[in-house]
Amino acid sequence: MRIDWLHFTPWASLAGGILIGLATALLLLANGRVAGISGILGGLLRPARGDVAWRVAFVGGLFLAPVVWLALRAMPPAQIDHSPVLLAAGGLLVGIGTRFGSGCTSGHGVCGIARLSPRSLLATACFIGAGVATVFVVRHVFGGAP
Repeated sequence: MRIDWLHFTPWASLAGGILIGLATALLLLANGRVAGISGILGGLLRPARGDVAWRVAFVGGLFLAPVVWLALRAMPPAQIDHSPVLLAAGGLLVGIGTRFGSGCTSGHGVCGIARLSPRSLLATACFIGAGVATVFVVRHVFGGAP
């Protein structure tokens, strides 16, 4: 493993983590809701009366944030080294895993661990374990990028 020291941004990453923590804490304290993206989006697909406005505001904020960033500075370059088919397959697998795991990394990994939820601790350990296993197989079995 090698660290790209020219693009290593610990302070920006720390600031982003603090903002995510503050946002999730505010949503929980102000609205009594966990900031799990899959659950928030799922609630928009089957809307309940009086439960739509905050979900739309949350998802709208996810789309508005890059627009605000672009108004202040240029977006960092994105490099995608895989085919759209492989990316779509990966997204589908993540969606299936989110459904089986009753939540996503934001709900379990950020909010659930902060609440010391045993179910979230186990789900996050499974997410991390699956990621480690996938990287190992791709790099060492299929001979992918080091």
